[in-house]
Amino acid sequence: MHCSFGRIANGRELHVFGDGRQTRDYVYVADVVAATLAASSGSAGVYNVGTGIETSVLELAEGCKRASGVDAEIVFSALDSSVAGEAEERFAAAGRHVLSNARNHRMDPDVPLVIAEVNPDHLGLLEVQRRRRGWRGGIVTNGNCSTIVAALALAPIHERFGIEKLFVSTMQAVSGAGYPGVPTLDILGNVVPHISDEEPKIESELGKFFGELRGDEIRHAPITVSAHANRVPVENGHTICMSIALRERAEVDAVIAAIEQWQGASVARGLPTAPARPVVIAREPDRPQPRRDIGLGGGMTVSVGRVRSDPILDIKLVAMGDNIVRGAAGASVLNAELLVNCGLLPGA
Repeated sequence: MHCSFGRIANGRELHVFGDGRQTRDYVYVADVVAATLAASSGSAGVYNVGTGIETSVLELAEGCKRASGVDAEIVFSALDSSVAGEAEERFAAAGRHVLSNARNHRMDPDVPLVIAEVNPDHLGLLEVQRRRRGWRGGIVTNGNCSTIVAALALAPIHERFGIEKLFVSTMQAVSGAGYPGVPTLDILGNVVPHISDEEPKIESELGKFFGELRGDEIRHAPITVSAHANRVPVENGHTICMSIALRERAEVDAVIAAIEQWQGASVARGLPTAPARPVVIAREPDRPQPRRDIGLGGGMTVSVGRVRSDPILDIKLVAMGDNIVRGAAGASVLNAELLVNCGLLPGA
């Protein structure tokens, strides 16, 4: 499916072999197929085309082609990174504003990497991007799922005290691996201490999130980050243990107070997808826990607990957030709402 959309968006032909009447029962991608066919016909609703209902290859190909004729100002991209880069650029060049969950453009110097409550001013890069690339639209990215959770937990601390060094160890849910995910016998009763490309994303994206927009560029925050990424047998919810070296020393109570008082950037407050509190403190000694805390704020709130002194650095804590809501689609939708609220769309 994503290959079909990628070929169309990149101006390439979509080939159907034979007469196209051969059928497939798309049991495992029923939601994607249904969305494609609904989008192509203009109808709304929830459909299940798996479990025995066959769809012809030609019908599906024609649906992809019609659904890809995007005339909306905003395009949400969850394309695989193998096709996302060029496809997103073509949409932006055609005047669309792409809200991307893909990694391809996150670290481009002229592409905003944004968490609405943390660094909305970075949307100022859109003007730089349009000028440099000759686009009428633009690309705005959200971060890696673990980095978003970590950044929200750290933002109140960095704003108040400054962060110089950071040690990060993640316990990431299997849903973060996508479908078909981690093989059952590899994850049940086990921990996999490696997630491809995850650690470099955490180490690089945090500096950009906390950087300053100066003129035509983001000057990355000078934070030294060491990250370990682990896959654990949890369905949803990424848990992150962090030890922090502060620029300005602070007692534990002061750090907790900074987190509790933080509401994020004012321009992001009250947006439809924005939670009442982007970060909350869990007072119980054994929290946060994915099973108990993942639904806070409709999946958009990060829970922080076990804030205490660190004998090597200064402060240590545990953060947990919903990787498939705040760490993915929810982040893109909130960034789109931010674009509208900031008047950065032609029709806004």
